[in-house]
Amino acid sequence: MGRMMFNAKGKEERTFDAIVIGSGISGGYAAMELCKKGHKTLVLERGRDIKHGDYPTANKDQWELPNLGSVAQDEIDKHYFKQNRLGWWVSEGHKHLINKDDEYPYEEIKRFDWIRGHHVGGRSLMWGRQCYRWSDIDFEANLKEGIAIDWPIRYKDIEPWYNYVETFVGVSGQKEGLPQLPDGVFLKPHDLNCVEQHMREAVLKKYPKRLITPGRCANLTEYKPEIHLGKRGQCQNRNRCVRGCPYGAYFSSQSATLPVAEDTGNLSLRPNSIVSEIIYDDKQGKATGVRVKDRITGEELEFFARIIFCNASTIGTTAILLNSRTEAFPNGLGNVSGELGHNLMDHHYGMGATGTIEGFDDKYYKGRRPNGFYIPRFRNISEDTKREDYVRGFGYQGGAFRTTNIPEGLIGEELKKEIFKPGEYQVWMTCFGEILPHHDNKMFLDFDKQDKHGMPIITFDAQLRENEIALRRDGVKCAEEILEAAGAKNIRTWNDATAIGACIHEMGTARMGHSNQSSILNKWNQIHDVPNVFVTDGACMTSSGTQNPSITYMALTARAVNYADQQIQSGKL
Repeated sequence: MGRMMFNAKGKEERTFDAIVIGSGISGGYAAMELCKKGHKTLVLERGRDIKHGDYPTANKDQWELPNLGSVAQDEIDKHYFKQNRLGWWVSEGHKHLINKDDEYPYEEIKRFDWIRGHHVGGRSLMWGRQCYRWSDIDFEANLKEGIAIDWPIRYKDIEPWYNYVETFVGVSGQKEGLPQLPDGVFLKPHDLNCVEQHMREAVLKKYPKRLITPGRCANLTEYKPEIHLGKRGQCQNRNRCVRGCPYGAYFSSQSATLPVAEDTGNLSLRPNSIVSEIIYDDKQGKATGVRVKDRITGEELEFFARIIFCNASTIGTTAILLNSRTEAFPNGLGNVSGELGHNLMDHHYGMGATGTIEGFDDKYYKGRRPNGFYIPRFRNISEDTKREDYVRGFGYQGGAFRTTNIPEGLIGEELKKEIFKPGEYQVWMTCFGEILPHHDNKMFLDFDKQDKHGMPIITFDAQLRENEIALRRDGVKCAEEILEAAGAKNIRTWNDATAIGACIHEMGTARMGHSNQSSILNKWNQIHDVPNVFVTDGACMTSSGTQNPSITYMALTARAVNYADQQIQSGKL
């Protein structure tokens, strides 16, 4: 892989067929697809370089980490005061992958939890790996309900691209034949354990539409070297994915897309490259390149290309577009509609239920499965499931596990004996719900304030609204009903109305649509008025759905690259 640590001088040396901004889930996929099609591609990553295998805590046991993995409170207060608001995200096992808030500030009119890390691979090293297709229930909802604007695509437009990316990514799962959650190209699932299987059967008897299925997860339960290219191997069921996987068992830019791109000979990767803006030529009516500031040296550079893919993450991409102001686009590149930065979405977080299940004390399970169960959406998918108090729906992710007995007052051999005795089975389930696109939920740049790199400070102003509050109430109620149907005891529910961003599924702000009067992008993820610039990360989303979004980003990315290549070959780009 051409990792550009030098400072290119001549324009010819700084000219490529394509530039990709960002190296995470969608950026890595864009780079691979462009390189495979023969385009000399430069990937610009604002953070440091991380190579596959450079995961310092991946093989450490919990007791080998400082403070058993807990980060000292004074360090939290100094560096992670926003990143650790939820109390569980920053740990000694992976804090090196998390931005320090004092080094990467942002501001809020209303609280927004922007959890991220700047490095090659981005959040593809840290993601939850859950992969669920959208259906036409999702793509048609805005139009049918008169909310925001209509998606310019439907399931049939993206279905072949789901097939394409799932084959390469390697998604484990079980076919269920649900219209609201289309089946995909699956490897064998991580099987439900005995309690989860009991729950599936018991819940279906009482609630036939509430299906418990193995999570659909981008961990290789089967390794097929002819398909799963890159630096990948079979999942070892260690459940340390958030630290980086030296086996390449889960899909990441490091293990999959970037190695394949490198093998083509067409990839150049430049870390420590902060893209400040996209260069637009008013006379040509197109973008010609990008301006970059070297994070280490402070040197300012320009790189040039025929096409540009924006994959810096929802917030990062939109910040770059907002900062790309020209005479033609004084409010940000392609922002004819004025919608750039608006319609910021996420998924609900902070609600769910837990309980204990009796009767399985003679059974155990093998390994530390990096997955659990999934309950697909069952509200507002048909006339007989329609709610009057809110639109859209929610799903659940969860799991059942044996607890550990740690009696007080024991030491030595007696303590050793007791802690090896498994305790009762406990079930937890977290509700992930849809947040509607509201114009007033937004991010913008404060041009009067700058960070240490001279970039304007990003500011958030977004909140949960009436529909979201009603959905949350029902989501928690249904979780309790599911556990009751499974025979759970000691049921406890929670509904902590977390801020937008807490689910780490931020979406919107540069949405797709039918017209430049109401959207930024067309059905091919092109900026309406700057057709050689594509946005295929979460910024492109027109609504948020219920499902984890990353597999949809990858499908849209592969589709957009294929279209861009066709346009180039026909001389239109």
